[in-house]
Amino acid sequence: MIKGVNRQVLEIHETGCDYFEKALFFVKPEYSRENEGKLKTEAVSSAMNFTKIPKTRRQKIKSRVLIFAEMTASAGVGAIITALIIK
Repeated sequence: MIKGVNRQVLEIHETGCDYFEKALFFVKPEYSRENEGKLKTEAVSSAMNFTKIPKTRRQKIKSRVLIFAEMTASAGVGAIITALIIK
């Protein structure tokens, strides 16, 4: 199904990322009357930030590392206790 939508779209070619050649930004209706230069500046700024890892992604990576470290430490302690009991 196709819906008729009247939206202002900005197309940015300088994404600052090797993986993407361009980005499309859909302007919110309440900002559609803003200065075009300001909208382009904001869009380029946002496009340049795409190469950064979002905070939530970094937190997930850290939590996975912590879980792995805890599991490894637990296995090591278990091995030491087992070795002491067997001797």
